[in-house]
Amino acid sequence: MRAAVFTQTGPASVLSVTDRPAPPVGPGEVRVRMVLSAVNPTDTGTRAGRGVPDGVQPPRIPNQDGAGLVDAVGAGVGDLTPGDRVWVWDAAYGRADGTAQELVTLPRRQVVRMNDDVPFETGAALGIPALTAHRCLTLAPGGPDRLAPGALAGRTVLVTGGAGAVGNAAVQLAKWAGATVLTTVSGPDKAALATAAGADLVINYREEDVAARVKDSGAAPDLIVEVANDNLRQDFDIIAPHGTIALYAPGEIKAPAFKAMLKNVGVHFVLTYTTPAPAKDAAVAAVAEAVNAGAFRSGEEAGLPIVRYPLDRIAEAHEAVEQHAVGKVVIEVTQP
Repeated sequence: MRAAVFTQTGPASVLSVTDRPAPPVGPGEVRVRMVLSAVNPTDTGTRAGRGVPDGVQPPRIPNQDGAGLVDAVGAGVGDLTPGDRVWVWDAAYGRADGTAQELVTLPRRQVVRMNDDVPFETGAALGIPALTAHRCLTLAPGGPDRLAPGALAGRTVLVTGGAGAVGNAAVQLAKWAGATVLTTVSGPDKAALATAAGADLVINYREEDVAARVKDSGAAPDLIVEVANDNLRQDFDIIAPHGTIALYAPGEIKAPAFKAMLKNVGVHFVLTYTTPAPAKDAAVAAVAEAVNAGAFRSGEEAGLPIVRYPLDRIAEAHEAVEQHAVGKVVIEVTQP
Protein backbone atom coordinates (compact mmCIF):
# COMPACT_ATOMS: atom_id res chain seq x y z
CA MET A 1 0.00 0.00 0.00
CA ARG A 2 1.05 3.64 -0.49
CA ALA A 3 1.93 5.76 2.51
CA ALA A 4 3.45 9.19 3.10
CA VAL A 5 6.40 9.03 5.47
CA PHE A 6 8.93 11.35 7.06
CA THR A 7 12.11 9.78 8.40
CA GLN A 8 13.32 12.99 10.00
CA THR A 9 11.63 16.18 11.11
CA GLY A 10 11.93 19.32 9.01
CA PRO A 11 10.20 21.24 6.21
CA ALA A 12 7.42 19.70 4.14
CA SER A 13 10.04 18.41 1.70
CA VAL A 14 10.96 15.65 4.20
CA LEU A 15 7.69 13.92 3.24
CA SER A 16 7.83 11.20 0.61
CA VAL A 17 5.39 8.58 -0.65
CA THR A 18 6.52 4.98 -0.44
CA ASP A 19 5.16 1.42 -0.42
CA ARG A 20 4.62 -0.32 2.90
CA PRO A 21 2.97 -3.58 3.96
CA ALA A 22 -0.68 -3.39 4.93
CA PRO A 23 -1.02 -3.23 8.73
CA PRO A 24 -2.47 -6.28 10.51
CA VAL A 25 -5.71 -6.13 12.50
CA GLY A 26 -5.66 -7.34 16.09
CA PRO A 27 -8.43 -7.95 18.62
CA GLY A 28 -10.49 -4.84 19.30
CA GLU A 29 -9.05 -3.07 16.25
CA VAL A 30 -10.44 -1.77 12.98
CA ARG A 31 -8.57 -1.33 9.71
CA VAL A 32 -9.81 1.60 7.65
CA ARG A 33 -9.20 2.27 3.97
CA MET A 34 -8.60 6.00 4.01
CA VAL A 35 -10.41 8.01 1.38
CA LEU A 36 -9.42 11.44 2.69
CA SER A 37 -6.69 12.38 5.15
CA ALA A 38 -6.99 15.83 6.75
CA VAL A 39 -4.10 18.15 7.58
CA ASN A 40 -4.17 20.21 10.79
CA PRO A 41 -1.62 22.73 12.12
CA THR A 42 -0.56 20.20 14.76
CA ASP A 43 0.20 17.73 11.96
CA THR A 44 2.56 20.17 10.28
CA GLY A 45 4.04 21.01 13.66
CA THR A 46 4.82 17.36 14.43
CA ARG A 47 6.42 16.93 11.02
CA ALA A 48 8.48 20.08 11.57
CA GLY A 49 9.66 18.91 14.98
CA ARG A 50 7.79 21.46 17.08
CA GLY A 51 4.49 19.67 17.60
CA VAL A 52 2.86 18.20 20.67
CA PRO A 53 5.40 15.84 22.26
CA ASP A 54 4.10 12.27 22.29
CA GLY A 55 7.33 10.31 22.64
CA VAL A 56 7.24 8.84 19.12
CA GLN A 57 10.25 9.38 16.88
CA PRO A 58 10.41 9.16 13.06
CA PRO A 59 9.88 7.38 10.78
CA ARG A 60 6.24 8.44 11.02
CA ILE A 61 3.17 8.64 8.82
CA PRO A 62 1.55 12.04 9.47
CA ASN A 63 -1.99 13.34 10.01
CA GLN A 64 -4.45 12.70 12.82
CA ASP A 65 -7.83 12.91 11.09
CA GLY A 66 -9.56 11.43 8.09
CA ALA A 67 -12.50 9.51 6.72
CA GLY A 68 -12.87 6.29 4.79
CA LEU A 69 -14.37 2.82 4.71
CA VAL A 70 -13.95 -0.07 7.12
CA ASP A 71 -11.63 -2.59 5.47
CA ALA A 72 -11.46 -5.25 8.20
CA VAL A 73 -12.34 -5.73 11.87
CA GLY A 74 -10.57 -7.66 14.59
CA ALA A 75 -11.96 -10.12 17.10
CA GLY A 76 -14.45 -8.55 19.48
CA VAL A 77 -15.59 -5.80 17.11
CA GLY A 78 -19.19 -6.59 16.34
CA ASP A 79 -20.72 -3.20 15.61
CA LEU A 80 -18.77 -2.33 12.46
CA THR A 81 -18.52 -4.25 9.20
CA PRO A 82 -16.38 -3.86 6.07
CA GLY A 83 -17.75 -1.11 3.86
CA ASP A 84 -19.09 1.07 6.69
CA ARG A 85 -18.36 4.78 6.28
CA VAL A 86 -16.31 6.10 9.20
CA TRP A 87 -14.26 9.01 10.47
CA VAL A 88 -11.22 8.65 12.72
CA TRP A 89 -9.50 10.82 15.31
CA ASP A 90 -6.04 11.12 16.93
CA ALA A 91 -4.64 8.46 14.59
CA ALA A 92 -1.06 9.75 14.86
CA TYR A 93 -0.95 10.76 18.54
CA GLY A 94 1.33 8.45 20.46
CA ARG A 95 1.56 6.24 17.35
CA ALA A 96 3.82 6.16 14.29
CA ASP A 97 0.98 5.59 11.80
CA GLY A 98 -1.36 8.45 10.91
CA THR A 99 -3.99 8.75 8.20
CA ALA A 100 -1.77 9.68 5.24
CA GLN A 101 -1.74 6.06 4.04
CA GLU A 102 -4.12 3.79 2.20
CA LEU A 103 -4.83 1.54 5.19
CA VAL A 104 -4.62 2.42 8.88
CA THR A 105 -5.41 0.18 11.86
CA LEU A 106 -6.81 1.82 14.98
CA PRO A 107 -8.45 0.85 18.26
CA ARG A 108 -12.24 0.56 17.85
CA ARG A 109 -12.74 3.64 20.07
CA GLN A 110 -11.06 5.87 17.48
CA VAL A 111 -13.22 4.79 14.55
CA VAL A 112 -16.66 6.41 14.36
CA ARG A 113 -19.52 5.27 12.14
CA MET A 114 -21.19 7.95 10.02
CA ASN A 115 -24.37 7.77 7.99
CA ASP A 116 -24.14 6.81 4.34
CA ASP A 117 -25.25 10.28 3.24
CA VAL A 118 -22.43 12.07 5.11
CA PRO A 119 -19.71 13.14 2.64
CA PHE A 120 -16.18 11.95 3.28
CA GLU A 121 -15.15 15.62 3.25
CA THR A 122 -17.29 16.22 6.31
CA GLY A 123 -15.91 13.17 8.09
CA ALA A 124 -12.34 14.26 7.39
CA ALA A 125 -13.08 17.76 8.75
CA LEU A 126 -14.02 16.46 12.21
CA GLY A 127 -11.36 15.06 14.53
CA ILE A 128 -9.16 17.74 16.05
CA PRO A 129 -11.26 20.80 15.07
CA ALA A 130 -14.66 19.45 16.12
CA LEU A 131 -13.43 17.71 19.27
CA THR A 132 -11.51 20.85 20.30
CA ALA A 133 -14.62 22.94 19.71
CA HIS A 134 -16.78 20.58 21.76
CA ARG A 135 -14.34 20.70 24.66
CA CYS A 136 -14.32 24.50 24.56
CA LEU A 137 -18.11 24.66 24.53
CA THR A 138 -18.55 22.33 27.52
CA LEU A 139 -16.12 23.77 30.08
CA ALA A 140 -18.35 26.43 31.65
CA PRO A 141 -19.51 25.74 35.22
CA GLY A 142 -23.13 24.69 35.15
CA GLY A 143 -22.94 23.98 31.44
CA PRO A 144 -23.49 20.68 29.68
CA ASP A 145 -20.89 17.92 29.68
CA ARG A 146 -22.10 16.88 26.25
CA LEU A 147 -23.70 19.00 23.55
CA ALA A 148 -27.13 18.17 22.19
CA PRO A 149 -30.04 20.18 20.78
CA GLY A 150 -31.00 22.77 23.40
CA ALA A 151 -27.97 22.14 25.63
CA LEU A 152 -26.77 25.76 25.22
CA ALA A 153 -30.20 27.38 24.95
CA GLY A 154 -30.24 30.85 26.51
CA ARG A 155 -26.45 31.19 26.36
CA THR A 156 -24.39 33.51 24.20
CA VAL A 157 -21.12 32.24 22.75
CA LEU A 158 -18.39 34.34 21.11
CA VAL A 159 -16.15 32.40 18.74
CA THR A 160 -13.03 34.26 17.68
CA GLY A 161 -11.73 33.32 14.25
CA GLY A 162 -15.05 31.99 13.05
CA ALA A 163 -13.71 31.17 9.57
CA GLY A 164 -11.01 28.81 10.86
CA ALA A 165 -11.49 25.06 11.20
CA VAL A 166 -12.02 25.09 14.98
CA GLY A 167 -14.00 28.32 14.75
CA ASN A 168 -16.27 26.88 12.09
CA ALA A 169 -16.83 23.76 14.18
CA ALA A 170 -17.56 25.84 17.28
CA VAL A 171 -20.11 27.97 15.41
CA GLN A 172 -21.89 24.95 13.95
CA LEU A 173 -21.93 22.97 17.19
CA ALA A 174 -23.01 25.94 19.31
CA LYS A 175 -25.89 26.70 16.95
CA TRP A 176 -26.93 23.04 16.98
CA ALA A 177 -26.96 23.23 20.78
CA GLY A 178 -29.21 26.31 20.74
CA ALA A 179 -26.79 29.14 21.58
CA THR A 180 -26.74 32.68 20.23
CA VAL A 181 -23.42 32.81 18.40
CA LEU A 182 -21.23 35.86 17.81
CA THR A 183 -17.97 35.58 15.92
CA THR A 184 -15.03 37.66 14.76
CA VAL A 185 -13.24 37.47 11.41
CA SER A 186 -10.52 39.38 9.58
CA GLY A 187 -12.29 40.35 6.35
CA PRO A 188 -15.45 40.23 4.21
CA ASP A 189 -14.68 36.89 2.56
CA LYS A 190 -14.27 35.25 5.95
CA ALA A 191 -17.39 37.04 7.17
CA ALA A 192 -19.33 35.32 4.41
CA LEU A 193 -17.97 31.95 5.56
CA ALA A 194 -18.85 32.57 9.21
CA THR A 195 -22.35 33.63 8.19
CA ALA A 196 -22.70 30.45 6.15
CA ALA A 197 -21.68 28.44 9.22
CA GLY A 198 -24.66 29.93 11.06
CA ALA A 199 -23.28 32.77 13.21
CA ASP A 200 -25.92 35.26 14.38
CA LEU A 201 -23.53 38.23 14.43
CA VAL A 202 -20.26 38.48 12.49
CA ILE A 203 -17.75 41.22 13.36
CA ASN A 204 -14.83 42.23 11.14
CA TYR A 205 -12.26 43.03 13.83
CA ARG A 206 -10.02 44.89 11.37
CA GLU A 207 -12.72 47.40 10.50
CA GLU A 208 -15.06 47.39 13.48
CA ASP A 209 -14.84 47.92 17.24
CA VAL A 210 -15.49 44.45 18.58
CA ALA A 211 -16.39 45.57 22.09
CA ALA A 212 -18.82 48.18 20.77
CA ARG A 213 -20.50 45.73 18.39
CA VAL A 214 -20.91 43.17 21.15
CA LYS A 215 -22.32 45.79 23.52
CA ASP A 216 -24.74 47.04 20.85
CA SER A 217 -25.94 43.48 20.30
CA GLY A 218 -27.16 43.36 23.87
CA ALA A 219 -25.77 39.87 24.30
CA ALA A 220 -22.60 39.73 26.40
CA PRO A 221 -21.01 36.33 25.84
CA ASP A 222 -21.24 33.79 28.63
CA LEU A 223 -18.57 31.74 26.90
CA ILE A 224 -15.70 32.72 24.61
CA VAL A 225 -13.94 30.19 22.37
CA GLU A 226 -10.58 31.88 21.94
CA VAL A 227 -8.02 31.28 19.19
CA ALA A 228 -5.48 34.02 20.09
CA ASN A 229 -3.80 34.96 23.36
CA ASP A 230 -3.62 38.59 22.27
CA ASN A 231 -7.40 38.84 22.52
CA LEU A 232 -7.58 38.15 26.25
CA ARG A 233 -7.65 41.79 27.40
CA GLN A 234 -10.57 42.43 25.05
CA ASP A 235 -12.25 39.21 26.17
CA PHE A 236 -12.27 40.33 29.79
CA ASP A 237 -13.89 43.61 28.72
CA ILE A 238 -16.79 42.02 26.87
CA ILE A 239 -17.47 38.75 28.69
CA ALA A 240 -20.47 38.51 30.99
CA PRO A 241 -19.89 38.21 34.75
CA HIS A 242 -19.07 34.63 35.76
CA GLY A 243 -18.27 33.84 32.14
CA THR A 244 -15.76 31.30 30.84
CA ILE A 245 -12.94 31.70 28.32
CA ALA A 246 -11.76 28.50 26.62
CA LEU A 247 -8.32 29.09 25.11
CA TYR A 248 -6.72 26.72 22.60
CA ALA A 249 -3.74 28.88 21.58
CA PRO A 250 -0.14 28.19 22.66
CA GLY A 251 2.28 30.84 23.93
CA GLU A 252 2.53 33.19 26.88
CA ILE A 253 -0.50 35.10 28.13
CA LYS A 254 -1.08 38.38 29.91
CA ALA A 255 -4.37 39.14 31.58
CA PRO A 256 -5.85 42.01 33.63
CA ALA A 257 -6.21 39.96 36.79
CA PHE A 258 -8.31 42.42 38.80
CA LYS A 259 -10.86 42.84 36.01
CA ALA A 260 -11.08 39.07 35.75
CA MET A 261 -11.51 38.85 39.51
CA LEU A 262 -14.28 41.44 39.53
CA LYS A 263 -16.23 39.40 37.00
CA ASN A 264 -15.19 36.04 38.48
CA VAL A 265 -14.16 34.90 35.01
CA GLY A 266 -12.71 31.44 34.48
CA VAL A 267 -10.01 30.68 31.89
CA HIS A 268 -9.54 27.10 30.71
CA PHE A 269 -6.72 25.85 28.52
CA VAL A 270 -7.69 23.26 25.91
CA LEU A 271 -5.67 20.60 24.10
CA THR A 272 -7.82 17.87 22.62
CA TYR A 273 -5.10 15.19 22.73
CA THR A 274 -4.96 15.26 26.53
CA THR A 275 -8.66 15.76 27.23
CA PRO A 276 -9.83 13.32 29.93
CA ALA A 277 -11.26 10.15 28.40
CA PRO A 278 -14.87 10.67 29.59
CA ALA A 279 -14.91 14.19 28.10
CA LYS A 280 -13.34 12.92 24.87
CA ASP A 281 -15.90 10.14 24.57
CA ALA A 282 -18.73 12.62 25.17
CA ALA A 283 -17.29 14.89 22.47
CA VAL A 284 -17.01 12.04 19.95
CA ALA A 285 -20.59 10.95 20.64
CA ALA A 286 -21.98 14.48 20.38
CA VAL A 287 -20.09 15.30 17.19
CA ALA A 288 -21.20 12.02 15.64
CA GLU A 289 -24.81 12.84 16.53
CA ALA A 290 -24.56 16.34 15.04
CA VAL A 291 -22.99 15.03 11.84
CA ASN A 292 -25.51 12.23 11.36
CA ALA A 293 -28.34 14.70 12.00
CA GLY A 294 -27.05 16.98 9.24
CA ALA A 295 -26.28 19.77 11.72
CA PHE A 296 -22.54 19.74 11.01
CA ARG A 297 -21.58 20.17 7.37
CA SER A 298 -18.55 20.99 5.25
CA GLY A 299 -17.93 22.90 2.04
CA GLU A 300 -18.14 26.59 1.26
CA GLU A 301 -21.91 26.53 1.74
CA ALA A 302 -21.23 25.57 5.37
CA GLY A 303 -18.40 28.05 5.82
CA LEU A 304 -15.59 25.52 5.39
CA PRO A 305 -14.18 25.32 1.84
CA ILE A 306 -12.44 22.04 1.00
CA VAL A 307 -8.93 22.31 -0.44
CA ARG A 308 -7.89 19.01 -2.05
CA TYR A 309 -4.50 17.50 -2.90
CA PRO A 310 -3.55 14.03 -4.14
CA LEU A 311 -1.35 11.91 -1.89
CA ASP A 312 1.64 12.46 -4.18
CA ARG A 313 1.43 16.18 -3.36
CA ILE A 314 1.24 15.83 0.40
CA ALA A 315 4.15 18.22 0.85
CA GLU A 316 2.13 20.94 -0.91
CA ALA A 317 -0.84 20.17 1.34
CA HIS A 318 1.30 20.63 4.45
CA GLU A 319 2.69 23.87 3.06
CA ALA A 320 -0.83 25.13 2.36
CA VAL A 321 -1.74 24.66 6.03
CA GLU A 322 1.48 26.38 7.12
CA GLN A 323 0.55 29.30 4.85
CA HIS A 324 -2.87 29.54 6.54
CA ALA A 325 -5.01 28.30 3.67
CA VAL A 326 -8.67 29.20 4.22
CA GLY A 327 -10.77 26.08 4.59
CA LYS A 328 -10.01 22.44 5.28
CA VAL A 329 -7.00 20.93 3.53
CA VAL A 330 -7.54 17.25 2.70
CA ILE A 331 -5.46 14.65 0.87
CA GLU A 332 -7.06 12.21 -1.54
CA VAL A 333 -5.65 8.85 -0.51
CA THR A 334 -7.92 6.32 -2.26
CA GLN A 335 -11.10 6.47 -4.32
CA PRO A 336 -14.35 5.75 -2.43
